[in-house]
Amino acid sequence: MESTKYIFRKNIKQYAMLIALSVIMIFFQIASHGILLVPMNITNLILQNAYVFILAIGMTLCILTGGNIDLSVGSVVAFIGALCGTFIINMKMDVTVSIILALLIGVAIGIWQGFWIAYVRIPAFIVTLAGQLLFRGLTLFILKGLTLGPFPESFQQISSGFVPDMLGDRPGQLNSTAMLVGAIAVLVYSFFQAKHRSTHRREGFETLPLPLFIIQVVLIDAVIMLLTIWLARYKGLPIVFVIIGCLILAYSFFTSRTVPGRYLYAMGGNEKAAQLSGINTNKVLFLAYVNMGALAAVAGIAFTSRLNAASPQSGMNFELDAIAACYIGGASAYGGIGTVIGSIIGALVMGVLNNGMSIMGIGSDIQQIVKGLVLLIAVAFDVLSKKKER
Repeated sequence: MESTKYIFRKNIKQYAMLIALSVIMIFFQIASHGILLVPMNITNLILQNAYVFILAIGMTLCILTGGNIDLSVGSVVAFIGALCGTFIINMKMDVTVSIILALLIGVAIGIWQGFWIAYVRIPAFIVTLAGQLLFRGLTLFILKGLTLGPFPESFQQISSGFVPDMLGDRPGQLNSTAMLVGAIAVLVYSFFQAKHRSTHRREGFETLPLPLFIIQVVLIDAVIMLLTIWLARYKGLPIVFVIIGCLILAYSFFTSRTVPGRYLYAMGGNEKAAQLSGINTNKVLFLAYVNMGALAAVAGIAFTSRLNAASPQSGMNFELDAIAACYIGGASAYGGIGTVIGSIIGALVMGVLNNGMSIMGIGSDIQQIVKGLVLLIAVAFDVLSKKKER
């Protein structure tokens, strides 16, 4: 019983956010008279917040290194969009080649900022604030203050396309591809959770009692299948959803099951201790920002594809959405604590709040107030829980 209490206490913020997300969804489902969870709206919710999910994954790694953040990602999103517009529309370059070039430039941006932060040791806040101004200015210079569009259909498909039904077009029927992917996801999740629990028990780590473990797995499986059914009832799996799913799986595995991933937590927990244990903390910090640059480029491509235009105003306040998602999802303001899944939950909380309040006709002024209060409460919860631990 004591071990169960310890496990719940250790993950209390993530469980709290899951409960909060459920409560928020139920509230808006009732308040919107059932509109929130209409299959088409669920798909729109994913498409509208795709950039937040992608940026939050990268921001999580930066925050893990010691509470560092990247204030430049919104400007990088706009800059990458401007480059895509220039390559594809003005220069008539191939879409695939243009995307590869945009991703490489995103990596180069990460290398540029990572060098100043990790090796020169200029605070990340200052370097990325400078980057915010620099890349916003470059975006205005490239676009000359004008919006560039439209993009070809093949580029638009990144954020507006869907994975085809393997049984062909069947109006009124559930998308078979989505249902198959959902079923595979349930089986894979259940298998790896059981394997993970078995490994932990064998190595003497604390685990949830079997009944609670079964309840947890069944609930997550039910959520996966419900989401799958909702998507299958509309048009199936959005292409950008598949991209996000792959990123979540890859980064969750990286942060929890690999040695370099654990270095992030070690550095965020105590950088001096990490250095004494042989970890090259400069390299860890550098790679976190290289990765952030790459994911900002991915987000820029996805957002530009959905907008179907390269705009000087793209990416405004995107960095704030990503940072808020991470802190709401359980990342510590001091570093060393947080998960990719937690940040995705935080992004969903913000996305559902935005979508639900918009459906109810609540103005953007009230929306900003509500989101600000939610962020403050989440960080206050983190700070107060740490004081209790001491």
